[in-house]
Amino acid sequence: MARIPVAVQLYSVGEDAARDLPGTLKALAEMGYEGVEFAGYYGHSAQDLRKLLDEYGLKAAGSHVPRPERQVDQLEGQIAFHHTLGNKYLIIPWCDAGEDPAAWVEFGRGLEEAAEALAPHGLHVGYHNHDQEFHALGDTGAAAWDLIAQNSGDRVVMQLDLGNARHGGGDPVAYLKKYLHRTRTIHLKEYSATNGKATIGEGEIPWVEVLELCEGSGVTEWLIVEQEGYSVPPLEAVKRCREYLRSLGR
Repeated sequence: MARIPVAVQLYSVGEDAARDLPGTLKALAEMGYEGVEFAGYYGHSAQDLRKLLDEYGLKAAGSHVPRPERQVDQLEGQIAFHHTLGNKYLIIPWCDAGEDPAAWVEFGRGLEEAAEALAPHGLHVGYHNHDQEFHALGDTGAAAWDLIAQNSGDRVVMQLDLGNARHGGGDPVAYLKKYLHRTRTIHLKEYSATNGKATIGEGEIPWVEVLELCEGSGVTEWLIVEQEGYSVPPLEAVKRCREYLRSLGR
């Protein structure tokens, strides 16, 4: 099975990145991270960001972005920005469709339209879940995650956040298996019923099974660590996550 590079979502260390982006990127590279996923750009241009990534031997593993289908007039600028950055994954991190199944259906179709528009430019569109996408909606019996998948094509990335899925009552491994063919990138986030500050390896996610599924898929291109609860400073937390993955041979 092919080894997959490991990145970190910069939201995990957002305050550090906002205060000192070069120093934060340097620290992440020294921990053994091979890429970063953006969630904002800290006032830097694409050229400046690319220079920093190159300096520290990092790659852009993706970026969390506003909904592209709502910004058609800005797509040309977005395409140029991400080409310069070296990023090909534009992941939408939130949808406000709530409990309305029809709104989730419409959202899935919008993702497909955006993916179709950006595919000729070598860019992929996807969606990242929180906890709201994993319970049955209304009388449909369907979860929002499934409605998105059913109303978009395979080109739309289903960026599963394992910890968020489990927090929402979903079985993250079952969902990973179901949409493995669309899991080009995945968020590695721990879940613990008793410790909301657990780092990877301190909770209930079966990490060996998850990693073997991704590695065996031939689809997943990035493993992306995300940490949102902290018993130690954020940089130390993501360092612990990286060390645990390294202990598993990753």
